[in-house]
Amino acid sequence: MKKNYFILLLLFIFYSCEKASAPPPAQINTFYQSAITADDRKTITPEEAKTYHVNNTYKYEYRTGNPGNYKYNYDVKGININGDSVFGNINVQGKYGAGILISDTVAEIEINTEWISYGKLKALDKKGNEYNLIVK
Repeated sequence: MKKNYFILLLLFIFYSCEKASAPPPAQINTFYQSAITADDRKTITPEEAKTYHVNNTYKYEYRTGNPGNYKYNYDVKGININGDSVFGNINVQGKYGAGILISDTVAEIEINTEWISYGKLKALDKKGNEYNLIVK
């Protein structure tokens, strides 16, 4: 009889114990913004300057950040939907980026970019005009 009570007590203790949930992960303070803007390409912050890297083997102008969270700067060229030539400079983090294009008719066009394949990007300006770009 005591054996049955002992097993019952053990089962009660086993099921009544709550697993302690892990505390939520601490917010990591980082200099990366959640979205890249066209103005990001104009300046390098002191934090980014600490990880500034140039490598002539690859097509990027420079890279900042840490492994798994790099931000790249590229010179690009391409055409708009009318076939006009454009060129400019962009910053990219992950699949998306932003930058400035220059064309024959307009001095500066702010764009948002997205990689579509290796070395090729699709860009949209604020007016909804589309651009096909390649990395120089």
